[in-house]
Amino acid sequence: MPRTTATPPSRTNRERTETTRLALIEAARGLFVSKGYGDTSTPEIAVAAGITRGALYHHFVDKRDLFRQVLVREAEAVAAGIEAATPRQLTPREALIEGSKAYLDTMTVPGRTRLLLIEGPAVLGLAEIMAIDEATSANSLRRGLERAKVGKAEVPLDALARLLSAAFDRAALEIDAGADADDIRAAMLWLLQQALGPEPRRKPAA
Repeated sequence: MPRTTATPPSRTNRERTETTRLALIEAARGLFVSKGYGDTSTPEIAVAAGITRGALYHHFVDKRDLFRQVLVREAEAVAAGIEAATPRQLTPREALIEGSKAYLDTMTVPGRTRLLLIEGPAVLGLAEIMAIDEATSANSLRRGLERAKVGKAEVPLDALARLLSAAFDRAALEIDAGADADDIRAAMLWLLQQALGPEPRRKPAA
């Protein structure tokens, strides 16, 4: 009998939709990084993605909506990098330190600092950027401080988390601008350790 070859199943509408959205997001990211938000047009994005302009507006309300989705994806990647660097077996103090290192490392991805810390606030406004930040890496920092019992009665935890987050953002900007990365990382870890206070003494084994 002749052998029959099974026909591979066709992609579902959902898969095609996700593929198209991803192509638009990736094309937009490249243009936003190389040209900036203001100098990038939706026809350019559509051409770069190999998709019609009508399809772009089917998936996104406008250029600003597409830009926001680019930023959300970048912020989620940062949060994922922090999560991967902080396995559960670490102590809260160790997790904060390793997560801080991971944040600065993930922000060195080309274009990421410009998107999240320069273009983002200018286009979306500070409130919307802070909302994205709070839902991703900033929330990780706050949880880490809470687990490490930092702040307590001496300083409000929310305020401390916001200020440390701002310091980490400035550190990422300094590194992106060409400052010595090792010096900046060392300074940020010193600052975090001041917030953590002296490491608790471990009880001697019985």
